[in-house]
Amino acid sequence: MSDAPFRILPLITDRNRPFWTAGRDGVMRFQRCQSCGYWLHPHGVRCPKCLSKDLVYEAVSGKATVYTFTINEQGWMPVPELPFVYAIVEFPEQADLRYSTVITGCDPHDVTIGMPVRVCFEAHEDDEVWIPLFTPEVAA
Repeated sequence: MSDAPFRILPLITDRNRPFWTAGRDGVMRFQRCQSCGYWLHPHGVRCPKCLSKDLVYEAVSGKATVYTFTINEQGWMPVPELPFVYAIVEFPEQADLRYSTVITGCDPHDVTIGMPVRVCFEAHEDDEVWIPLFTPEVAA
């Protein structure tokens, strides 16, 4: 049993397994159309741009910026810790490639729109799920 906090975990299918298990390798993967290069999230069976079915999971940089967020102060179900930041982050690989996530590793009130973040993973190994979370990017 892992020490990860309680989370409602996704149902793993053959179609979404590469996304939910990518954290095992420390990378984040999204589907990408091999015909036109469009990134998809959530996963699909056809590219929404060119309708190709030639979709493959590929790694992204793991870097993103906070597109929008909210600070949850009230628990309405079991949550890891209050308050927490629920955010939508956007990836540099494509202007509309976004992911809903939790921001960790900082005071929730320090999160800002446009803040650079990077992926980190919360392992739920018993279920073979690695939840992508994001933490502030440390300036080099």
